[in-house]
Amino acid sequence: MAPVGSADGAAGGSPAGGAAVGSVAVLGTGIMGTAMARNLCRAGLDVRVWNRTRAKAEPLAADGARVAGNPADAVAGADAVLTMLYDGPAALDAMRAAAPSLAPGTVWLQSTTAGTDPLPLLEGFARDHGLLFVDAPVLGTRGPAEAGELTVLAAGPTTARDRLAPVLDAVGSRTVWVGERPGAATRLKLVCNTWVLAVTHGTAETLALADGLGVDFDHFLDAIAGGGLDLGYLRAKSAALRGRTLTPPSFAVDTAEKDARLIVAAGEAAGVRLDATAAGAERFRRAAAQGHAAEDMAASYFASFEAPDRS
Repeated sequence: MAPVGSADGAAGGSPAGGAAVGSVAVLGTGIMGTAMARNLCRAGLDVRVWNRTRAKAEPLAADGARVAGNPADAVAGADAVLTMLYDGPAALDAMRAAAPSLAPGTVWLQSTTAGTDPLPLLEGFARDHGLLFVDAPVLGTRGPAEAGELTVLAAGPTTARDRLAPVLDAVGSRTVWVGERPGAATRLKLVCNTWVLAVTHGTAETLALADGLGVDFDHFLDAIAGGGLDLGYLRAKSAALRGRTLTPPSFAVDTAEKDARLIVAAGEAAGVRLDATAAGAERFRRAAAQGHAAEDMAASYFASFEAPDRS
């Protein structure tokens, strides 16, 4: 995989960062955490995993991971802890449960999409326990995660960069370092997700209108083919909708709603009104209420109709 890079193009990190990480505890084995843990195992790292619902973590034993019954057992002796949970409070709860076994100097790679509000609490926990805190959300969904081709957005101390290289190289094809102060990566992730959600809803509403008006969607695709409005993402999501291949999801409706609301909250705190994102969160809520919460976020399509399904 590609070497770890920085936002200004410099490679690597501080030579004073200490020994490279050899053991990793992964807390949270949902869609993303499972894929990341599996790739860490394939890279030859000593991997321990924990999930609130143990059954979701147990398949990773076949890949060589040690399945722990609680966060403290998972992190005991680990060089690094990677959190990939539902939200900031969930990540903090897991780390609090892990606290008895956390050693000072352990690197905490916080990859949960947490939003901006929980960051002071997460940083404070890391400071109180002597951890090297790296704010590291990722860009990518199920496919890139399984292929080890995520883009990691990272902000944290330079002393952690070389140490994390084996972990970052295992889970991603590229790491973009955006600063030393945690929070910079989370803010960039929210900006990136704003665009992802906008394109998702745009695709869903365009297909819904075509279906409502009796327009052949292939004619729409032909009309924009090869131009600036033609997107691979549009074609992939519309194909999933038309084929009703929305499970397993690349990114689920309920999680997308959560992220949309985090974006809106961050915008409000910054004095920025995000009308489209707020409306998109409501579309996800309606789709979830119709029974599509666990489907791919392209199921925003169904929020355009009164009927619970148009299969």
